[in-house]
Amino acid sequence: MTTLTDPPKEHFRLSMLLYDTRYRSATIQVIAMIGFMLLAAWIINNTIQNLETLGRTVGFDFFAEPASYDINQRLLEYDSRDTHLRAALIGLLNTLVVAVLGCITATIIGVMVGVLRLSNNWLVARIMTVYVEMFRNVPVLLWIVFAMAILIESLPAPRAFRGENPEATMDLFGTVAVTNRGVYVPEFLFSRGLGDIHLFGTSSLRFDVSLDLIAFLIVMGGSIFAMRKVSAWANATQEKTGDRPTIWHIQLGLFFVPSAILLGALGFHLGFPELKGFNFTGGTHLRNSLIALWLALSLYTAAFIAEIVRAGILAISKGQTEAASALGLRPGRTMRLVVLPQALRVIIPPMISNYLNLTKNSSLAIAVGYMDITGTLGGITMNQTGRELECVLLLMLVYLAISLSISAVMNWYNNRVKLVER
Repeated sequence: MTTLTDPPKEHFRLSMLLYDTRYRSATIQVIAMIGFMLLAAWIINNTIQNLETLGRTVGFDFFAEPASYDINQRLLEYDSRDTHLRAALIGLLNTLVVAVLGCITATIIGVMVGVLRLSNNWLVARIMTVYVEMFRNVPVLLWIVFAMAILIESLPAPRAFRGENPEATMDLFGTVAVTNRGVYVPEFLFSRGLGDIHLFGTSSLRFDVSLDLIAFLIVMGGSIFAMRKVSAWANATQEKTGDRPTIWHIQLGLFFVPSAILLGALGFHLGFPELKGFNFTGGTHLRNSLIALWLALSLYTAAFIAEIVRAGILAISKGQTEAASALGLRPGRTMRLVVLPQALRVIIPPMISNYLNLTKNSSLAIAVGYMDITGTLGGITMNQTGRELECVLLLMLVYLAISLSISAVMNWYNNRVKLVER
């Protein structure tokens, strides 16, 4: 009779951390982490010792000092008596404005150019090819300076709008003035506004949010929610009966009517720019520095997005297009309803990198005098206070936070549109 016994248990030995495959990977990771932490500690300690030798300490008390410089383009109230922290906040908002506008514009232009590059029209396809090759092979800084030079040299001065027979006239029924000092557009005004709400009490961190804007966003959110409910009802009716009810007029009314009622209740009207003296007053002034930076970054990034879109479309099997054509879909609807939705899973991941590059390239704004976070915190504030270490570290953290936020949003959207396997 044979007796089966359990094999003896192996005792743990230190040599197993290197020679046993069960522990080797974790051992290497722990050693690498310890080495990285020691290197970081050495750098920090060395920096602190060098600063102490120079008689300096690390601190952020300089944020409470008056900035003593102006910012020409801003979204919030600001003057030279405000603190450096307030100036940095204004610069951060300016950076976000350029990043958001640039990403939206670059996406629209890039998708159009990418689709047109695949056009059967030889001339259209070649023109789009010239655009892509021209913009992506020239440094973006040159495009920014070039756009600024065109705006300054080619557009009329405000004095050209004066006199009985002016050399230049305002556009859009006399409501928009395009000059070499910038573009003056109507501003939104409310005669019965709800006022502002102050989020922070201190002067350096004061942040005023318009209650009118909050009310408008709430109404728009409610309209979108109602539109989704109507669309869900139409889908359910179609699945039940086979006929889809006409809902476009209902959704159009839900989108515009509540907003129109709110704007009427708040006394909404437009404030138009007027020529007084040697310049325009009133309205909203979009300076050439903002416009040049916006256009240059958008056109430059759109060239890369166009290639991404073209590659994504080519990645879709031609059988999809042939099947859509067999069902009677026209080429435009085939591209919009069949090809592009499937190509998104190929397009979105590399497009995230281009959004990040656009945001980081906005730091070149100082070349045309646009005061973003680099021009305020990393420029004038750093030069005035002599706090290079603190300003550069904060600047790096700001761009890191913006980039991670963009990546998080785009990764969320990528998960929404990716194919679901069953």
